[in-house]
Amino acid sequence: MTVKVFSEVPDTAERIIGTHDGTFHCDESLAVAMLKMTAEFKDAVVVRTRNPDMLAKCNVVVDVGAKYDPERLLFDHHQPEFQGTMTTASHEYKTRLSSAGLVYKHYGMEIIAALAPEASKEMVEVLYDKVYKTFIEHIDGGDNGIEAYSSPSGEKLVQNYSITTSLPCRVANLAPRWNQPSTSESFNKGFVKAVAITGEAFLESVDYFAKAWLPAHDIVVATINNRFKVHESGKIIKLETFCPWQEHLFGVEKNLGIEGELLYALFPDMKQGWRVRAIGVEGSAFGQRKPLPWKGLRDEELSNASGIAGCIFVHAAGFIGGNMTYEGALQMAVKALDL
Repeated sequence: MTVKVFSEVPDTAERIIGTHDGTFHCDESLAVAMLKMTAEFKDAVVVRTRNPDMLAKCNVVVDVGAKYDPERLLFDHHQPEFQGTMTTASHEYKTRLSSAGLVYKHYGMEIIAALAPEASKEMVEVLYDKVYKTFIEHIDGGDNGIEAYSSPSGEKLVQNYSITTSLPCRVANLAPRWNQPSTSESFNKGFVKAVAITGEAFLESVDYFAKAWLPAHDIVVATINNRFKVHESGKIIKLETFCPWQEHLFGVEKNLGIEGELLYALFPDMKQGWRVRAIGVEGSAFGQRKPLPWKGLRDEELSNASGIAGCIFVHAAGFIGGNMTYEGALQMAVKALDL
């Protein structure tokens, strides 16, 4: 991605992205990067200024101007009356949007469809939500001064969003240092780098979710639909190959109307044998619906205690265990159902 940055409106530019000059931040850096990924603005230059007359000559303006007007392509969020948040096909978010979120709100579907041409319209919508939740939202939250955790009741902490990268800090480090010249040229030079690293991180996020995370969705759906072939209880699933199944499981359960019913997942270990994983509790980093018994036991001691041959271990927290064979791993899960 080539980014040309000016401090004044050039005479020869056909399309111009306007944003503020001076200190730059992660949100407008990413907003510009995403705009440069669109068909409309891929060849646009960037003008960094706070001069209203120059901003009026820009085709799109982000993070400056105190106006949000999508029809006029004005995407600022600093005005007190602006309280916009993201709504996708599956979620209504509460985090106030920054300029990054605003550009993503209006151009994200187009960008993802272009980056993942093999994805269906439905899957583009899934990716649109996933990329916002796992990548864009924490940039919105941080730029708007919203804490990742808060305690509205004064007691239990509530997570408002997940911090998934260190991009805001990396962008901040690109600005001229206190003992370096703070010229328009030095700020613009740093801004070009900021657009590059935020754009690269965004592309990596979309690429991962489109090519690694999304294909796992179909595997998880098929696995859950076959659960009664694994065990008559329907509470144990078997994955023929390891994939990021936990990231899909709760959503698939909701779609099938079986929330909370699955208790254990079996999958082959990368080296040898099989693993038994106690399925977690949604929203909890460490909780399990039904932890495995025999916590902390290993090898022969574990096999003797469970009455199952070939046992390798059960973690001290009971969230995972192992056996030399699939049959042994299945026996561990089946016995655990009644203990």
